Amino acid sequence: MSVYSMTGYASAQHNPGKEASDGDVKTTSTSRLGMEIRAVNSRFLDLSFRLPEELRACEPALRDKLNARLKRGKVELRASIDSASSSVVTEPSTRLLQRLNAIQDNVKAWLPAAQPLSVAEVIRLAVGESAPGKDWQADALELADAVLDALLSAREREGARLAAMLFDRIKQLRALATKAGPLIPELVAQQRQRFLDRWADAMELTDGQAKSDMAQDRALTEATAFAIRIDVAEELTRLASHLDELERLVKKGGEIGKRLDFLIQELHREANTLGSKSAALELTHISVDMKVLIEQMREQVQNIE
Repeated sequence: MSVYSMTGYASAQHNPGKEASDGDVKTTSTSRLGMEIRAVNSRFLDLSFRLPEELRACEPALRDKLNARLKRGKVELRASIDSASSSVVTEPSTRLLQRLNAIQDNVKAWLPAAQPLSVAEVIRLAVGESAPGKDWQADALELADAVLDALLSAREREGARLAAMLFDRIKQLRALATKAGPLIPELVAQQRQRFLDRWADAMELTDGQAKSDMAQDRALTEATAFAIRIDVAEELTRLASHLDELERLVKKGGEIGKRLDFLIQELHREANTLGSKSAALELTHISVDMKVLIEQMREQVQNIE
């Protein structure tokens, strides 16, 4: 199953190009239905619609379509009907002219100051009277399927890019963890030797008056406490486990965004603990590099569905 991004954009248009005639006026309709979907990241699925009056009745059906195919994201669907139609108008029939003339005479009888109809007004009235209304619902639902297909394809392509980025960061984090592992025994050995050297110096200062066994035990106890304090084996084990789960989820795909976000938080916690236990500059650098990589992952995981 693929990884899907929550961000994407798609648009499509539908142009029926039908001709209509009522005997008085012939028109060739080029009205065009356009639809676009914009989607950005969100914790839940948040749908909004901007539809013309002709498509208001379609909103419940459009909402059902989006709910069936999208899981998360702030999604806005816009639709428009461009009425930039070209009309080929023939000469109005005698019957239509007689009807308009009779109406005009009736109006002037009651409103003598009313202006007579112009030729342009007669043609406009004739076209307006004969232009048939169109039911766009079926076209809108068909176009919504096409736009949704395009949106999902765009989100899948972006999801593949995000998955590749996550695999790369996981690889880099594993390399840093591998580098950090051997540092701890070296630090413990160095610190143990340092405590023993301090014990030997103390023995020389006391001219053997201090109890050597007790002083040595104290030095070894401090070395052991230091080793426990800086031991990050548990953190590195948990970090490796989280990386394994991250990799498994990304390979599995599907609706994984929320689980990835939780694992990123756990990774950040382990990297912070690693830094707080750091007893060497090199380990501090490793912790900082880890947190940079994890933050990069967090930013991108926010976009995964």
